[in-house]
Amino acid sequence: MSEPEESLPERGQSRRNNAIRFAREVLRIEANALSDLAERFDETTFDRALQYLVDCRGRVVCTGMGKSGVVGKKLAGTLASTGSPAFFLHPAEAGHGDLGMLVEGDVLIAISHSGGTKEVVALLPTVKRLGVPLIVLVGDPDSVLAKEADVAIDAGIEKEACPLGLVPTASTTAALAMGDALAMALLDERGYSADDLAAVHPRGGIGQRLLRVRHVMHKEAEVPCIAASEPLASVVAEMTSKGLGMTSVVDDKGSLIGIITDGDLRRLLERGLQALDGQAGEFMTQNPTCVNAEALATEALRLMEEGKITSLMVIGQDGRPEGVVHLHDLWRTQMI
Repeated sequence: MSEPEESLPERGQSRRNNAIRFAREVLRIEANALSDLAERFDETTFDRALQYLVDCRGRVVCTGMGKSGVVGKKLAGTLASTGSPAFFLHPAEAGHGDLGMLVEGDVLIAISHSGGTKEVVALLPTVKRLGVPLIVLVGDPDSVLAKEADVAIDAGIEKEACPLGLVPTASTTAALAMGDALAMALLDERGYSADDLAAVHPRGGIGQRLLRVRHVMHKEAEVPCIAASEPLASVVAEMTSKGLGMTSVVDDKGSLIGIITDGDLRRLLERGLQALDGQAGEFMTQNPTCVNAEALATEALRLMEEGKITSLMVIGQDGRPEGVVHLHDLWRTQMI
């Protein structure tokens, strides 16, 4: 008796299981490609490429066709956001006028797995005429681009993750990783800091994580401040003029010793008008929660949430008020 045929649902599930197994194999192939790339990493060649980028006084121009072009766009974006002016030049459009984007002083990074992409090879005469250093990320060290380049970085792979061996998969992963290696090495070489990164990422998740208190705080004449010996009438006037719902209180040396908030004044009024006959130092909240100007804005927000407060004093190492950060200031940055 013959075996019963597999039902349609069973065949569908079998195909799905095979697809999942193959997806895992894709990850393994691409991970191995990166591991192999790291093992045969040529420090001398990489260092030469890095030096060209360090010495670049123009822009870093990235180019590539198809999927390599997508990697090139990503590399240009990473470089631009980490202190190296960069843009992507489409090699096919270059021959129709866009070659004017490439000028003396630039560095060209070309990405081509085969190393023989005709649209990229067509750029060589102009590159040579301008004296633009050419760095290539290639899979074939014997290719035209590898031989014509000032520096050829090996980004070759054993095989693609595609079952047909045709669709760029492991090769683009390798090129992407090598491009990241160049960009991050350049970042480190130039001493690019978190503050530098924040300056070019004013929006989005990165900008929020890197924003510092000094970027959002009220400072100088905007900071409400009153001497401890001043009457409460002066406190009300100072709070009204600065509009932050609070004022700092300082001693005769200018050091912060307390704060008075709208809530403090309301509680005083509940005790009767006679309670207002006094000095600021008598009714202030001592040892208020403070923050340093160099602290991350996210830390200021955490302190506000923990203390259930809307304003936070910013003080310097000398204990003097440097600013005030208000919950509304953080709201305007879209942190909350």
